[in-house]
Amino acid sequence: MTTLPTPVTRRVNRVVGQVDLGPTAMSARSTLAIAPGDDARTDPFLLMGEELVTQPGFDWHPHRGLETVTLVLDGTLEHGDSLGNAGVLGPGDVQWMTAGRGIIHREVAARAEHARVIQLWVNLPSHLKFVPTGYQDLRAGRQAVHTEPGVLVQVISGETGTVRGPAVNRWPILGAVITLDPRTEYRQVIDGADRAFAYVIAGRLSIAGRTVPAGHTAWSDPVSGQAEPTTLTLATGDGDERSTVLLFAGRPIGEPVVASGPFVMNTRAEIAQAYRDFHSGKLGSIPRHTRLPAGS
Repeated sequence: MTTLPTPVTRRVNRVVGQVDLGPTAMSARSTLAIAPGDDARTDPFLLMGEELVTQPGFDWHPHRGLETVTLVLDGTLEHGDSLGNAGVLGPGDVQWMTAGRGIIHREVAARAEHARVIQLWVNLPSHLKFVPTGYQDLRAGRQAVHTEPGVLVQVISGETGTVRGPAVNRWPILGAVITLDPRTEYRQVIDGADRAFAYVIAGRLSIAGRTVPAGHTAWSDPVSGQAEPTTLTLATGDGDERSTVLLFAGRPIGEPVVASGPFVMNTRAEIAQAYRDFHSGKLGSIPRHTRLPAGS
């Protein structure tokens, strides 16, 4: 009889608190869960912020060379782009946008209300920087779900248990929102070569034995010499409230990162070209009808 090897248990290498930026010109409150500029330790993830979007929101701006993942926690978020697409995202909805060769888009609170959102920037390797632009709206009721006693895993991307998330990736990424009841333990399977992070949205968790409160991110770096699956253990203690965590994992790309504003490329020359293309209209133009009709 063949005995399968026991998966290696991952450890948490560091726990990082969010940086509170306070009110900004775009949102009533802005925090950074993943601050930009420490690319060697966050690769393939570039930055992640949690925003309370009110007015004016994030008006028309370009992107190139990356993918963005936007999760709406509360409220409604209206979006539109230079391809003519427009829509509204509600609580639990996720948008996975591939900026690729370039796009201009906007994100504002629908009907002048508010939207509490998390947005993650995922890098693309050099050979995928200019892939066609597109986005996927992954509605809350249509996402893949994996359940265990006391555990609900809403799978955005990649595989968990026997289910696969609906997102189509350019670079393989595992992404999920995990909700745990009190006194519950869950083990997430992650490729050993991947870097993973777990951002606690609500509650308090023990992650690989480290206590991680809400607003903090636990990082688990690739396991040296380990190409087989590994497990990251999440556990909750006593109490009355559930805990919710956003977990993502992906293999580091290992390429130079040169970022400037909304563009993420590999060289300064490519950044300069991105700005030239934007100003010359090669990334598209702002549509004449920029808002959805009232009541949409």
